[in-house]
Amino acid sequence: MSKPQSPLAFRDYRLFWIARFCAVLAQVGMVVVIGWQVYDVARTDYGMGPKAAAFQLGLIGIAQFLPLLVLMPVAGWMADRFDRRFVASAAISLDLLNALALGWMTAHDSLTLPALFIVAGLHGVVRAFNGPSLSSIAPNLVPPESLPRAIAMSSIAWQTGGILGPAFGGLAYAAHPASSYWIAAALLAITTASILSIRPYARTSIKDGSHPLRQMIDGLGYVRGHRFLLGAITLDLFAVLLAGATALLPVYARDILKIGPEGLGWLRGAPALGATIMALWFSFRPLASNVGIKMLAAVIAFGVATIVFGISTNLWLSLGMLTILGAADMLSVYVRSSLVQLYTPDEMRGRVNAVSQLAISGSNELGEAQSGLAAALVGPIGAVVIGGAGAIAVTLIWAYIFPELRRAKTFDLPKELTT
Repeated sequence: MSKPQSPLAFRDYRLFWIARFCAVLAQVGMVVVIGWQVYDVARTDYGMGPKAAAFQLGLIGIAQFLPLLVLMPVAGWMADRFDRRFVASAAISLDLLNALALGWMTAHDSLTLPALFIVAGLHGVVRAFNGPSLSSIAPNLVPPESLPRAIAMSSIAWQTGGILGPAFGGLAYAAHPASSYWIAAALLAITTASILSIRPYARTSIKDGSHPLRQMIDGLGYVRGHRFLLGAITLDLFAVLLAGATALLPVYARDILKIGPEGLGWLRGAPALGATIMALWFSFRPLASNVGIKMLAAVIAFGVATIVFGISTNLWLSLGMLTILGAADMLSVYVRSSLVQLYTPDEMRGRVNAVSQLAISGSNELGEAQSGLAAALVGPIGAVVIGGAGAIAVTLIWAYIFPELRRAKTFDLPKELTT
C-alpha cells in the first residue's frame, strides 16, 4: 500500500505543524510589541527624537543576534546529538517565561529600555536552540517524496503565524497592552505540548568520534563544500541584511504613515500575507524547473519592492509593496530551505540548519541594526531606499560569482542520499 503524499496525513507532522504555527504566532506578536515599546519608551520616557529612537531599534537587533552568533554552533551540535524534541521544547519554555515577564512588567508599567534589551537577548537564545532543532524534525516525519510539500506546508505555518502574529500583537496591545503577552504565553504552552507529543522517531546519530568542537564546525564545512548551498545562503544573508525595511516599520507607523500600533500590526502582517500566498501555491505546485534563476529574480523583486515602499506615503501602496516583498522572499526561502533539507544527511541536519539559521538571523537582526544605524545617519526613508538598491546589486554580483545559482534546474536528490 502506497503511503499518502500529503504531509498532513501523518499524525506527527500535524503536531509539528501546530507547534510551528503557534510558536511563530506567539513570537512574531511579541517581537512586534517589543519593537513598538522600545520606540515608544525611547520617545516618551527617555525624550529621544525619531532618529535616536530608531537607533534603539537597531540596537535591539544586535541584542537578538549576539546570542545567535555565539550559541548557534552549540545549538546545531545539540540538535544532532540529543533528542530534537526536548531541545526545541526547552527553548520554547524559556520564551514562555519571557512572555510572562514582559506581561507582568507591562501590566505594572515598569518597562525600561534595559529590561527590553535583556528580554530581546534571551529571545535570541531561544531562537538559537529552537531553530535548528525544530527545523530538523520535519524530514523525519514524512517520507522523502513528501518532503518538498512538507517544507511548503511548514512555510505556510510559519507565514500564517507571521500574518496573524503582528495583527494580534498590535490589536491586543491597543486593547490592553499586557494581553498580547498573556496570549503569547498560552500559545507557547501549546507549542511545547505539541512538540512533546510527537512520538520518538528513527534518526541517524553523529557517526564520527571526533571532538565535539570539530563536530560543531562540520556543518560549516559541508556548506562550504556545496557551492549552490553556499551561494544561496550567503545571497539571502547579504540581500536581506541590506534591505531590512521591517526594522523601521515602527517609524513608518508612528511618524510617516501615522497609523499607530494597530497599523503597525498590518504593516508587519503584509509581508507574511504575500509569503503565505506564495507558500500555498508551492504546496500544490512545487517548483519543478529553473529554481536558481527564479530565486535570483525573486531577490531582485524583493529589492525593488523595498525601494518603492521606502518612498511611499500612501498606506495602500505601502501594504502592497510589503506584500510583494514577502512573496518574493518566500520564493527565495523555499528554494534555499528545500535544498538545505534535501541535500543534507540526517546526522548533519542540525548543524547545517544551524548555519542556515545563523545566516537568516544575521540577515534579519543585523539587517535591523544596519537599518537603525542608517536611519540615524540619512533618515528612515533614505535607509530603506539605499538598502533595497543594495539588495539588487548583491543579487547581480552573486549571479556572476556563483554561476551554480543560475544553472540550478531542479530539486532532485543526490544519488548518495537516495540509496
